[in-house]
Formats: sequence, C-alpha cells, structure tokens
Amino acid sequence: MTGPPPPRLSVARLTLTNVRNHAALDLVADERPVCLFGPNGAGKTNTLEALTLFAPGRGLRAASAEDLARIGAPVDEPRLWSVAARLRIDGEEAALGVGAERGPDGAVKRIARRDGRAATASEVARDVRMSWVTPAMDRLFSGPPGDRRRFFDRLVLGRAPEHGLAAAAYERALRERQRLLNEERFDRDWLGGLEREMAAHGAAVAAARVETLALLERAIAARSEGAFPRAVLALEGGLEAAFQVGALSADIEEHFAETLAANRGRDAAAGRATEGPHRSDLRVRHAAKDMPAGLCSTGEQKALLLGLILAHARALAADPGAGPALLLLDEAAAHLDQDRRAALFDELLANPGQAWLTGTEAALFAAFGDRAQRFEIRDGTARRLD
Repeated sequence: MTGPPPPRLSVARLTLTNVRNHAALDLVADERPVCLFGPNGAGKTNTLEALTLFAPGRGLRAASAEDLARIGAPVDEPRLWSVAARLRIDGEEAALGVGAERGPDGAVKRIARRDGRAATASEVARDVRMSWVTPAMDRLFSGPPGDRRRFFDRLVLGRAPEHGLAAAAYERALRERQRLLNEERFDRDWLGGLEREMAAHGAAVAAARVETLALLERAIAARSEGAFPRAVLALEGGLEAAFQVGALSADIEEHFAETLAANRGRDAAAGRATEGPHRSDLRVRHAAKDMPAGLCSTGEQKALLLGLILAHARALAADPGAGPALLLLDEAAAHLDQDRRAALFDELLANPGQAWLTGTEAALFAAFGDRAQRFEIRDGTARRLD
C-alpha cells in the first residue's frame, strides 16, 4: 500500500533587480523543469545563484552582500539588490524575498522576507529547500577534504536549515579559542568555556551529518543502479564515528571537550585545532567498481555526483520533516552522453521539486520534449520560447 504522493514545489515567478548582470529580470514559469540557455556570460548562472540566496549560507558562489550588486553600476550608486520569488508549495503560494539594505553604520547586509514580513534565513530555507551542481564540483571527489565537507554540509542544510547555525557557532568558538592559543593566553576558565561551546555545537554538527548520511544511504539502496552508479558513502571524523556506533551525545560532548583541553599545547604549536568536525571528510566509492570516486574517470565522477544529488532529493521528498527540493544544475547536461542525459531528465521529472538547468544551446534539452519550458537568457532578460 502506497502513501499519499509527496508535496510539490516550484517557482512560479522569479524577479531579479540589480543582481550581477541583471538590472531587471522577470521570469514567469509553470511547474515543469526550467531550461535556461544562451551564450557564455549571458547571466544563466547568475540566475541560478539568485535562487540559491534563499538557501542558508551565502549562495552558490559564497558571495558577500556587496558582491552581488549589479555589475557595471555607477560607483556612487548604493550597492543594493533584491531577489523575489513566488513559490507554489503543494498548490499554495508563498512570496519570498531576499536583498541587501544599508544599515545605520553604512554596512550592506542581507535581509529576508516571507509574505511581506521580516523573516530569518532559516524560515525562508524551510520553504525552498534546494541542492545544486556546478562545473566547479566536477572534481569534488579528487579535491581537498574541505570541498567535500562543505558539499556534504550543504546536503545537511537541505534537510535541517538549523545545521548552519550550529556550524557557525562552532566556527566562532573555534576561532576565538585559537586566537587565545596563538596569543599564549592559557586562561583555563576562558578556554574551558570555549571548548565546552565547541563540544556542544560540534556534537550537533556531527549528529546532523550522521542522520543525513543514513537518509542518503537508504535512498541510494532503494533504487537500481541505472544510468547513475551507486555510491558507497562514509564519514571520516571522530565525532561522527562515535555517533555511528551509538554513543550518547552527552558522552561525545564530554570526551571532545576533554580532548580539546588536552590538545591545547599541540594546537597552539600547529596554529589550528587538530581534531574536530571541521576536519571531517566525506569518502565516496563507486560501488560497482569498488573504487574510490577520486580515481574514477571524469565522466564517472560526474555521474556519481549527479546520482548523489538525485538521491538527496529523493531522501528529502520522503522525509516528513523535510519536503521536496529544487534541483539546480549548472551546465550539467553538456557533459553527459545522450542516453545518460535522457535518464537525468527522466529522474528530474520524477522529482516533486522543480529542476532548473542551464546550457549554451536549447538543443541540449531536446530529450525533454514538451515536458520542460525553455528560456533564452540574453542581455539580462529572459525570453520564453514555448
């Protein structure tokens, strides 16, 4: 007996004002996948980036509020911009907005709104969960651990937006502790307080990662291999390992705080904290080949990455505490053969969250037929072709 179908999520309208190269872009869409095409530099990726500003963090390029302002604007203009979206969430609509405003001190900061009222980033993120793939991620599995850690934390944020708050609090305590160690200020009470903060927030970060890993593994196991190879996932990190063997959170926190205290001398000499969830890594293997993902071909790595993103979307849709997610794929179709491209489009159509794709030519999306909508992005405008 099957349960009710998962709710659906799509963007009905997206409006950009003074964002990157877009002075005023207005795009009205239905629930089908959105295919953006046009020449390099037209603003396709900028459009996807604008959507990612509704997610926790700083978006697809990790840009500051000032850096998002319109390119080429006169230097005496305020560095202000805005993105507005009207969402369809299971038949109902919500109006979201994010933008920049200048505070009394002159600094530009990001603000968010939902249905006309001020909202926190976490509130907005709960309405519009999303995942994205960019060309910069093609060598994710053979790159440095920090890239994989940030990628996985982005997946965690899709399920639990509050993960970002715990991670930020951990990083603040981490930096303050290191500052004291670098200055050789070994005040036991002060350091002990910071280490207890690190332990509490670090345990929360590790627990959320382990929970997300379990959801991903179930989603991967539930599907046949198909066009996208199965991945075997492992989190390498002391706190994550403790949660995976069933240790209690209180015990994990206490042990980590004790470890930090014991490592003060070593961390002072190294100039960094040598243990903690900021050093964890996501390990990925190609299941059928039993091979580390980093040793696979570029095409296989791309397929593994897309398979993970698709599994993450399925996991969110099946999780009553989460929901459907938008999938943003920047230049993904261009690097797939015809059969795998068609399989990707079928997977995207099955996802209850709308997909947004970019490419230089409309022909890249031919396998969609009339199941997708196409927009030409050129000179900061979006022209619908169907």
